[in-house]
Amino acid sequence: MSNITYLTEEGFKKLQQELEHLRSVERPSISAQIAEARDKGDLSENAEYDAAKEAQGLLEMKIAKLEDLVANSRVIDESKLDTSKVLILTKVRIRNLQNKAEMSYTLVAENEADLKSGKISISSPIAKALLGKRVGDQVEVQVPSGKVNLEILEIGR
Repeated sequence: MSNITYLTEEGFKKLQQELEHLRSVERPSISAQIAEARDKGDLSENAEYDAAKEAQGLLEMKIAKLEDLVANSRVIDESKLDTSKVLILTKVRIRNLQNKAEMSYTLVAENEADLKSGKISISSPIAKALLGKRVGDQVEVQVPSGKVNLEILEIGR
């Protein structure tokens, strides 16, 4: 049984577009490569044919995984989120109590995480520590460089 993945509408649309691209562009391209390699003769010694068949297998595996992900994804209505505590898709502003640095992150599903745009995975150590907490709460987080103490300053959408 697959796990349900919660996504933003934007993230869900990106998944659907990637899946459609794989089905309508990549799949026909690989089929054409296989047909071209097959036309070159003896398949038992045809490296192009073997490579194209392997690429087809990898593509079909990727398509199957994406189809499963899309089928088991749920789009979250961000307007209905409780902003009194940290949940998936909430934006949280935190302060590192050791160096007083402030950071803002949006907690998202793993496949939507992008640190450059301030989106961290819900399964990251920081996100796990923040889930369910409220403004003013302090948490200790074990990160690769050691323990960090954080204070939640603000929660929003």
